[in-house]
Amino acid sequence: AAIQGAVVVGSLSALGAAIFSIGIPENSVIEYEAALKTDAFLVVAHGPVDEMARAKTILEAMEPARLDLHQDVKDMAKPLAGHTSHQAAA
Repeated sequence: AAIQGAVVVGSLSALGAAIFSIGIPENSVIEYEAALKTDAFLVVAHGPVDEMARAKTILEAMEPARLDLHQDVKDMAKPLAGHTSHQAAA
């Protein structure tokens, strides 16, 4: 329900615009938004290839309805302008 009240940027919600801005293809973003409107979940992970392979293996064990891997997304290792980087405590 939160997605329905989100600010629309072009044809995308604020969440859709955010994930599109990191390089997720627009057609995938539209499908993700539609799934979220039906109370589905969206899990996003970003990291080195070996970590993404491990994440994929873990997620596949949960038998998701869909599991997409996107390449060539923007490097999120650097904080965006005006944003602070947060690190988890060890």
